[in-house]
Amino acid sequence: MSFGQFAIKRVLQGVGVVWGVVTVVFALRFVTPGSAINAVAPLDADQETRRAIAAELGLDQPLYVQYGQYIFDLLQGDMGFSYIRGQAVTSLVFSKVPATVELAVAATVVAIILSIPLGVLSATRRNQPIDYGATLFSLGGISTPNFWLGIMMILVLAVEFGIFHTSGRGVNVGDVVLSLVGTEPFLDTLLSWLSYITLPAIALGTYFTALITRLTRSGMLDELSKPYVKATRAKGLPETLVRYKHALRNTLIPVITVLGLQLGTLIGGAVITEAVFSWPGLGTLVIHSINLRDWPVLQGSLIVIGTSFVLVNIVVDMIYAYLDPRVAYD
Repeated sequence: MSFGQFAIKRVLQGVGVVWGVVTVVFALRFVTPGSAINAVAPLDADQETRRAIAAELGLDQPLYVQYGQYIFDLLQGDMGFSYIRGQAVTSLVFSKVPATVELAVAATVVAIILSIPLGVLSATRRNQPIDYGATLFSLGGISTPNFWLGIMMILVLAVEFGIFHTSGRGVNVGDVVLSLVGTEPFLDTLLSWLSYITLPAIALGTYFTALITRLTRSGMLDELSKPYVKATRAKGLPETLVRYKHALRNTLIPVITVLGLQLGTLIGGAVITEAVFSWPGLGTLVIHSINLRDWPVLQGSLIVIGTSFVLVNIVVDMIYAYLDPRVAYD
């Protein structure tokens, strides 16, 4: 199978998964208690008014007609209308995407910067203090709930010492980029952005950091014991070149796969972290929609999160196949 055929196969599989997500999200509205009419109708609405609202929303139609109309609207980019918020769902949901993506990418960057060097040091200094420290750190990172870590960091670093902001997103990464060409001081804007995003990025990325550290360490130990590494050492190559050009490069192939999968998980799993830090992203929107029983917004948010996860996985599969062609040929 060529790389092009492999890519087309993965895209078609992704379309099937997204269709499944849309179907499940659509069905959830009908298996949960309550009626969508209650979100629109006045409390003292009579049956005539409720029937008129049902006809306007299309709820008086058979289920398969409603499903077909929902799919047709989605293909046109229409996720419905939130009568509770008085706003189109598509614009509302996509206005929250940049904040969630920014937080997920920041958490991933934190994880990469910390985990890969730590994993390499742990593997090359096995059974030394730095190896014990890295193992203890990864164990703590995997075992610590991110909501508890977030609350503790808020209490200590934000409330007690006042180093960071406790919540919100006062400055975004776009403001930092614009400050390079605008009138706002770049350094002040950058520091302000860091004061908002550092704590939620660390809270969200700690588990990810611990996971990649362990994966890098085990991969490096495996690679360093292989014959080709002994051969490169026998040729007299510098140890730094052996570790970082040969061993680490082969170790990064499975790490990239996990990175992609975890990035998709971070986009969809940032709900708790966003709630702790009042981060105005998709996770906070999902929680508010559940509390308000705002089904159109909840459905739109879940579809966007699911589609993002599928897209990230497709990209990762393609990168993996590019780095290791045996994946596409098998």
